[in-house]
Amino acid sequence: MKKGLPAWLWGSIVGAIVIVLGLLDWLTGYELNFFVFYFLPVSLSAWFLGLGASLTLAVVSAIVWSGADVLSGHAYSSHFYAIWNTMIRLVSFLAIGWSVHKIRCLLDREREMAEALRRLLSETKVLEAILPICAQCKKIRSEEGHWQQLEVYIGEHSNTRFSHGYCPECAKKALAEAGLIDEKPEQ
Repeated sequence: MKKGLPAWLWGSIVGAIVIVLGLLDWLTGYELNFFVFYFLPVSLSAWFLGLGASLTLAVVSAIVWSGADVLSGHAYSSHFYAIWNTMIRLVSFLAIGWSVHKIRCLLDREREMAEALRRLLSETKVLEAILPICAQCKKIRSEEGHWQQLEVYIGEHSNTRFSHGYCPECAKKALAEAGLIDEKPEQ
């Protein structure tokens, strides 16, 4: 159970609903059927108590329905039909419980992923502003008024990492300044 009512209270609520439905089934006889209403406590137990509780309640609901059917005086032409009806109800209760539990798990996972995404987005630093930058040395003035190297500033305000190298023009110029190649004037 996530938040809200404690598990024992949810167990009591869904148990009471099954008992009330069983009494209604017994009192109204076999002609009036409350079969689909058992889906409510099975679904509630799957949502708030988990798969195990839901499957247990599905079995209990099938037994309660079967008991109410027998006690109401419903006479079947064969025991096979009574067992068949009980098994059909059991399978449907189990399917509803499993389906609701699966939906709950998927919703919880989606909520966790959305929260993780929100956290990641809030941690992501985005550069959205006009940056004061020195025209000569390319240092950037921070919000506090301190001048920082371009790489330092961007590294602090984003997840960007820098690797340094030379573009072809600067590489040629550096090699020429070092006397490693002859620089020919371009025409």
